[in-house]
Amino acid sequence: RGPDPRPLFDLLEETAGLYRRQLREHPDAARAVDYLKRRGLSGEIAAVFGLGYAPPGWDFLLRRAGGDPARQERLVTCGLLIDQDGKRYDRFRERIIFPITDISGRPIAFGGRAMGDEQPKYLNSPESDIYHKSKVLYGLYQAKQTIAKEDNCYLVEGYTDVIQFHQSGITNV
Repeated sequence: RGPDPRPLFDLLEETAGLYRRQLREHPDAARAVDYLKRRGLSGEIAAVFGLGYAPPGWDFLLRRAGGDPARQERLVTCGLLIDQDGKRYDRFRERIIFPITDISGRPIAFGGRAMGDEQPKYLNSPESDIYHKSKVLYGLYQAKQTIAKEDNCYLVEGYTDVIQFHQSGITNV
């Protein structure tokens, strides 16, 4: 039996909330909101999927959620902080944040989308003790009731594809 995963779940939930607040409150969030609007996404659907914004800078999350060394280690374990050459910095910077949830709706990882020509276009959390990419489908939590009711589902490629279908009323995606 491995270590208790609850502290990781709690930290990811807290981080998801922090990113959601930044989409509404951060002075630079207008660019992110404009990007989402250009993609045809409403504020309501962004809220359903818990979309957020990682502000620019190398240490926003480290400063806001890093707290003590044990919390920083958990952020490294979840792939939210990168530990390199004795320094720690945020993985996600100046990106739209897509929480990746488990079947219960708990955030277990994040996807970050650049809003311009920055590379890589998509940046995802690495696998961790609670996130195994091959065992997770983005949007399954939001779609599971419709899938059970209709006994079918659609698989699409990207985060925004899933969200756009849901916004259009096709919720078994």
